[in-house]
Amino acid sequence: MWNDIETTQDLLNFKVIADVAAQMIKDSNGEPVSIGVSGSWGVGKSSLVQMIGESLKSLDDGKNYIFINFNAWLYQGYDDARMALLQKVADKIMEESESRETCIDKAKEFIKRINWLRTAKFMAPVATGIITGGAVAGPVGSFIGAVSGLFDQNGMPSQEDLSELKDSYNQIAPDLRKLINNKEEKSVPKEIAALRALFQELLEKLELTLVVLVDDLDRCLPNTAISTLEAMRLLLFIPQTAFIIAADEQMIRNAVKSHFGNSDLNDELITSYFDKLIQIPLRVPRLGANEVKGYLILLLADLAKRRDQITQEEKDQGHNAIISAMKKSWAGGLTKKVIEDAYGDAAVKLANQIDLADQLANIMATSDHIAGNPRLIKRFLNNLTIRQSVAKAQEMSVSFEELVKLQLFERCAPAVAFEYLAKQVGESEDGKPKFLQELEEKVAKAEELKFPDKSWETPFISDWLKLSPPLSDIDLRPLLYLSRDKAISLASFDELSSDGRELLSALCETKSIMQALINTIKQIGLIESEKILTRMKRRARNKEWSFEVIMQTLHLPKAFPELSSSFVAMLDEIPAGKRPVQLIPQLLNEKWAKELLESWKRDDNTPITVKKAINISRRKN
Repeated sequence: MWNDIETTQDLLNFKVIADVAAQMIKDSNGEPVSIGVSGSWGVGKSSLVQMIGESLKSLDDGKNYIFINFNAWLYQGYDDARMALLQKVADKIMEESESRETCIDKAKEFIKRINWLRTAKFMAPVATGIITGGAVAGPVGSFIGAVSGLFDQNGMPSQEDLSELKDSYNQIAPDLRKLINNKEEKSVPKEIAALRALFQELLEKLELTLVVLVDDLDRCLPNTAISTLEAMRLLLFIPQTAFIIAADEQMIRNAVKSHFGNSDLNDELITSYFDKLIQIPLRVPRLGANEVKGYLILLLADLAKRRDQITQEEKDQGHNAIISAMKKSWAGGLTKKVIEDAYGDAAVKLANQIDLADQLANIMATSDHIAGNPRLIKRFLNNLTIRQSVAKAQEMSVSFEELVKLQLFERCAPAVAFEYLAKQVGESEDGKPKFLQELEEKVAKAEELKFPDKSWETPFISDWLKLSPPLSDIDLRPLLYLSRDKAISLASFDELSSDGRELLSALCETKSIMQALINTIKQIGLIESEKILTRMKRRARNKEWSFEVIMQTLHLPKAFPELSSSFVAMLDEIPAGKRPVQLIPQLLNEKWAKELLESWKRDDNTPITVKKAINISRRKN
C-alpha cells in the first residue's frame, strides 16, 4: 500500500519546479514574495509546496529561514483560521526570540496585539446585537442570556440559575479583562498598522525570513478559505516574508464568489482579488506518458523493496536513474530499455513490474478517468494490492497482471460496457466469454474490430485489448468477484423474481416519488432491488437520461441507502449539460448526495439553473 499524503520524495520530477521557486525566493533578496501553487485535486500540489520548502532549506545563501506549515482545513470547525494562522506566526517568533535571548519584549507585544485583535473579533457580536436588536451568539450570547434570564424572572434566582451565570461568565472573563485593562483607545485599522510595523521590525532585528507554507485551502468551506486568505493579507508584502499557497485556483474563485455573494461579483473582480494575493502563479503540470511510466515503475519498485524482492541499494539506484531520465524526457522517451538499464542487474527481478509500467503508462496518461493524476494512479495501485490480498486469502488463482487489466477496464471503460462484459461472463459456462476471444484474435492479426455491443466502440477499449495478458482463455468469474465494489455482481444478471418483475413494471409507470413504492422495495429486499437498479440504470441510458426515468430509479436508494453509491455513479454519467434542475430538491436532504451536489456546483459545465437551484435549496434548509 502507498499512503496518500504529501511527500518530499520526488517521484514526479517536481524538484526542478521546486528549485526554481526556491531560487525566486532567494533572489527576492528580502522583498516579500507570494507564490500560488495551483492544480486540480490529486496532482501533487501539497508535495510540491513541501519540496519548495526543502529546496529553500538546502540553499546556502547565508539567510536564516524559519518555516511554518499551516493547514487551514485542520482548524475548520474548531478555531477561526485567521486567528489560528496569526497565533502560529506569533508563537514561532516568540520561540526564535527566546532561543536567541533577544527581542523578547517585542515578541510579547506582538502576541498582545494579536490577542487584542482576537478579543475585538470576539466582542464584535455584542455590538452588532445591541445595534440591530438581534440575538448574540457564542459565549458572549450565553452570558447575556443568563443575565437576562435572572432579570426577567419573578423572585430570587435558583442555585441552578446562578451556576449557569457563573459558567457563562468564566468563558468570557479573560477577554473582558483584556478589554477593561486596555486603557488606550484603539481602533482595528490602527492596530493592524501597528501589528504589521512591529512584525517587520521583529524580522529585521532577528534577521529572519519567514516562510509560510499554506496547504489544503481548497478543501475548506468558503468562509474558512477566505478567513485564511484575509489573515495572510495582514502579513503579506512585509519584507523578509514568503507565502507559498497550495490551492485549486478554481475552487478559491468559487469560495470568493460564495463568501462575497454571487450577485455583483464578476470574473474580473474575482481575478483582481486573487492576483493581489498571488504574485507568482505556478501550475502543477499534467503528467505525460513518460512521467506516468516513471511514476508507475518507482511505485512498483517501492512495493518490490517492501516485499524484499529487491534491496534498498537497487531501489535507490533505479530511482536516481529514472528521475535523471525523466529530466531529459524531451530528448527521447522513457523506453523499456532505459528503465531496464536504470535498475541494472535488478531489472530481471522487476521484469513484470517494468512490463506493466510500460504497457499502462499511455492509457493512464490519456484516459479521461485517470488523466495522469498521481493520486488516482496511487489509489488504483492500492486497490490492486487489496484485491490481490483478498484473492490470496480466498485461494483464488489470479495473477497480478490479470487483476490490473480488468481493474483498468472497470475504471476507464463506460459502465454499460463493463455491465455487458459481466453479463457475458455470467451467461458462459466456464467464465470465458466467446466474444472476447474473437476480439483478441482480431487484435493479434491487426484486423478491423467489430464490437458486439455499441458501448464497446471507444478508443480506450481498442487500446485495452492490446494489453497483456489476453483474458479470453481465463475464467473471469474470480476477477469479477473481486470487483464487487463496482456494485455489479454476477447475481445481478440472474432472472428477477415475479415480484421483482412486477415492481420493475410499477417503477416504470410512476410519474413521481411514491412512499408506497419505497415501502414495497424495502419488502422485496436488497439483493432483488440491486438487480432492479441495474436494469433501471440501463433504461436511463437508453432513454438518454430522461428526468422521468431518473426519478423512477431514485426510489431504490431512498429505500436502500446501500445502493446510493451505484445510483450516484449513474448520475455521474449524465452529461453536464443534461443535469436536471428538477432533481435538486429531491437530492438535497440525502446525505449520500451531498458530495455529488458539491461537485456539480463546482463544475463550470453545470447549467446555471442547476447551480442556482442548489444554492436556493440550501438557503431554505
